[in-house]
Amino acid sequence: MTRSTKKRTTTLRCHELKVLPQYFDPLVKRIKTFEIRKNDRDFRVGDILVLKEFDPETNMYTGRIVERKVTYITNFAQQEGYVVMAIV
Repeated sequence: MTRSTKKRTTTLRCHELKVLPQYFDPLVKRIKTFEIRKNDRDFRVGDILVLKEFDPETNMYTGRIVERKVTYITNFAQQEGYVVMAIV
């Protein structure tokens, strides 16, 4: 008897997101280890967040970028449609 095994494949997904300057440095220093976002992208554990610093005064990106991996997601005590993502 032969057993057929389906291999589960997971597609790595990257999400490019704007981050205001006051939140960017704590991300770089790994002090801020979470993101709270509207879940309009179907965020999942394992996704990569490409976080780009955005200056609202100039309405431009600064060029600084940091990548983080989503390790946990919850919507506990959040506004409707929002999630908290633990990132490393």
